Amino acid sequence: MAHGDITHIDIPVGDLDRAGRFYSDLFGWQISEVPGYEGYPMWQAPNKISGGGLAPRGEGFTQPRSYVEVDSIDDVLAKVNALGAEVVAEKSPISETSWWAAFRDHDGNVIGLYEGTTETP
Repeated sequence: MAHGDITHIDIPVGDLDRAGRFYSDLFGWQISEVPGYEGYPMWQAPNKISGGGLAPRGEGFTQPRSYVEVDSIDDVLAKVNALGAEVVAEKSPISETSWWAAFRDHDGNVIGLYEGTTETP
């Protein structure tokens, strides 16, 4: 994927099993636990391009969140600040080769950022 592509969508849910069955039946998504990511089943759309995770709903995470692939989270977060938006989650590791962060735009939308490999472990 390239800088600016939507790479991942998290869907916050209250019941992981129920949500997994629902989205699998509704859209035909393949949903499975990935080693190292227990309690966070990942979904894959039939096109094998779109994917994401079913994330436990929690404080500050109540709406679906799209993640945009970027070349450098550090550079993008600097631009977020320069443009007057708000960083809500600083750069954090996902694995040894990938990181995420999030910001809130001027309209209150929270957008995730992703840097690194896009292959599932």
